[in-house]
Amino acid sequence: MPRLVRAALVAGAFAGVHSGAAGAQSSCAQPDTIIVRGTVRTTPGRVVALSGLEPGRAIPDYIAFQTALRAVFASGEYDDVSIACELFGDSLAATVIDVIERPTVARVDIAGNSVVSRRNIEDRIDLLSGRAADPASIVNSVTRIDSLYQTRGFYLATVVPETTVVEPGRIALTFRVDEGRRLAIAGLEVVGAKGVPASVVAGAMKTRPEGFFWFRRGEYNDEEYAADLGDRIPALYAEKGFIDFRLESDTLIVDRERGKGFVRLTVHEGPQFRVGSFSVQGNQFFTEEQLRRYFPFGAEAAGPTLTQRLLDAARGRDYDPDAFNAAKWDEATGNVQAAYYNEGYARVSLVPIVERSLGPDSVPIVNLQWRIREGAPSIVNRVDIIGNTYTVDRCIRDMIVVLPGAVFSRDRLIRSIQGISNMGFFEPIVGPDVMTPTNENGDIDVIIRVKEKRTGNVSFGAQMGQGTGLGGFIGLDQPNLFGKCKRVALNWQFGRFINNFDVSYTDPALRQSLISGSFSLYRQQARYRIADLGQTTRIGGSLRFGFPVRGSNLTRAFVSYTGESVKYGSQGLLGTVSDCVNCFRSSVGLDLTRDTRFGLPFPVGGAMNTIGAQFNGGPLGGSANFQRYTAESRAYAPLAQFGGTQIGSMPMDLTIGLSTRMGAVFGNTGPFFFSQRFAMGGVQFGEPLRGYPEFSITPAGFLTGTGTYNAQRESFGSAYFASTLEMGLRFNSQVYANVFYDAGNVWQAPREFDPTRLFRGAGVGLSVITPLGPLGLDWAYGFDRLDEAGRRDPKWQLHFRLGQLF
Repeated sequence: MPRLVRAALVAGAFAGVHSGAAGAQSSCAQPDTIIVRGTVRTTPGRVVALSGLEPGRAIPDYIAFQTALRAVFASGEYDDVSIACELFGDSLAATVIDVIERPTVARVDIAGNSVVSRRNIEDRIDLLSGRAADPASIVNSVTRIDSLYQTRGFYLATVVPETTVVEPGRIALTFRVDEGRRLAIAGLEVVGAKGVPASVVAGAMKTRPEGFFWFRRGEYNDEEYAADLGDRIPALYAEKGFIDFRLESDTLIVDRERGKGFVRLTVHEGPQFRVGSFSVQGNQFFTEEQLRRYFPFGAEAAGPTLTQRLLDAARGRDYDPDAFNAAKWDEATGNVQAAYYNEGYARVSLVPIVERSLGPDSVPIVNLQWRIREGAPSIVNRVDIIGNTYTVDRCIRDMIVVLPGAVFSRDRLIRSIQGISNMGFFEPIVGPDVMTPTNENGDIDVIIRVKEKRTGNVSFGAQMGQGTGLGGFIGLDQPNLFGKCKRVALNWQFGRFINNFDVSYTDPALRQSLISGSFSLYRQQARYRIADLGQTTRIGGSLRFGFPVRGSNLTRAFVSYTGESVKYGSQGLLGTVSDCVNCFRSSVGLDLTRDTRFGLPFPVGGAMNTIGAQFNGGPLGGSANFQRYTAESRAYAPLAQFGGTQIGSMPMDLTIGLSTRMGAVFGNTGPFFFSQRFAMGGVQFGEPLRGYPEFSITPAGFLTGTGTYNAQRESFGSAYFASTLEMGLRFNSQVYANVFYDAGNVWQAPREFDPTRLFRGAGVGLSVITPLGPLGLDWAYGFDRLDEAGRRDPKWQLHFRLGQLF
């Protein structure tokens, strides 16, 4: 550290000379020259300029010397400054300014920090390299760094500045930090609490006292503490009916030696209010009876869920339908406002009135009222799309259900945003859409801002895997061809055991109509290594058309035709098919699908329901005559969101999902049993059930010895049922992790269907979107596996999947 500043000031205009010499006094009062001594880094001219003194100019008194000295020292360049008068001969005098320069800062380093980043500390340092080392700035920087650590809860942190001489006149300055440990809150006292115990107040706070277990460390954070005082504690009291609550004072007592803190809060609870009367004023579109359904209090209210009732019972709390809860009242007000928005009343004014009063026996009550001014319904004047440079407007507008000339609906606006997001061509649409009033009638413009992302990819490479052996692949996939939402895909896989070529084309709006169309052609030659089915050569194609269902823009009906020629080799299980040399399958399919999911490809909400029927043979011709029916239902509900508060960032979504799949085949599938009947187990072939080998779930039960090279005809059934319950964390649109529970079985005939006998599996999974498609790993435990002797033998199994999402 530089030594403390020392300033020598001459106590008179005639310092350094004999006070009794009148001539000397006159010479010092008007010096002939100014001499500067001690400058190395700075120049004498700069010192003179800072002092404000001039040669030959009269100095009226000693105050002028004091002013000059202060001005030179205030520049921050010098450790020591003194001014004196020296005589030369009998009549010549000179003002001499002696300075000692401060060293300059060559560099500033930070050492010992781990909790707080180097950048955050640097922002608190008021020193620049190449400037003079100012002790006041160093002390100020230490104070600011210490304050930064206190906001993070590290009240025991110490900051020591250290200097090292690099070369004469230049030093290196290091702020050495000893962070210590975070301040732990040892106790909490709530003075004035009567209606709400201090333990309940502590439970609502993030700043909680430390406990016995390791996860109750009681760490202090200044930002969380401020949120406790300003938001969480007032919200807690408001939920319990103490709407006149106020926090009168808060004190944080810090014991720096022990690293402990004690919080003392002084509160004024006020009375606890109950619900009195309720009324609605100004409503015309909704009746009072309809609006009362949203009222959350009284005997007519829905009340808490079963889970909430169980938790309240465990905590010794009774559900009181007449106790006022400000949070429920605000939520109900928001729901009423949303109901008006969905009916086009975008300008509705809804004022919740809370009137304090005294009820019977002087019990404090609140009389509640919704004061409504509906206004006229808002008509959508225009819908603008901004930000798309490649994708054409018409393609995006097909997803928008908020139409110009129609009454505005917030629900339709949300569904429009979800539809655009599900296209997969744009970054997530962050924030609400802009709605601007266009005239005095309340008509509005809807502006949807999108940001395009790269779509389409060309992939090629080598691969090694089950069912393909060693081989390669070349692929092209463009889901937004020419920016018109048309999809084209080509794929060629080749190797020792496989030689497949597929091409498909999909147009979501044929000739700019509401009818979608797609066709695909393929030639697949494979010797299956997933199971020893044998060699097949399949050549075929399909044509599919989709039609909107009247009254529901989220529901579509599809009709399709598939023709497929199959030739079987002489080896493996398929070689046992002797009644078909060149088999041909001709089928017509009908499907009905309703899809309200959002957040694809890993949905976080909504549902998808589909039923399908496929008719093979009969008047259509071909080598088989059967009907195949399938149904699937998937439902998702968001549970929580984490992060995503910064502009441009995406939150992580925690969601729960339930899916159910079932199918049945009636008739004789003949030589097409391996592709048209149902096999279960694993994730690579047939219906997936994790925790079990491929083909191991059969109509006869669990079959051992199945898997990589061995499947039996008995592995295939004519009916199946499977269900999956999962809880997943969607990190972003590319990565998804989950825990799951699977259950399913296969039956020989549909009439044998028995949902009480299902094989169970549970585990964890990870899915990633790659240029090759969805890639996933699942580690699952099969609860109902058996050994060769038929004894229970549950165990874990790892599954790898490519191109399939559960």
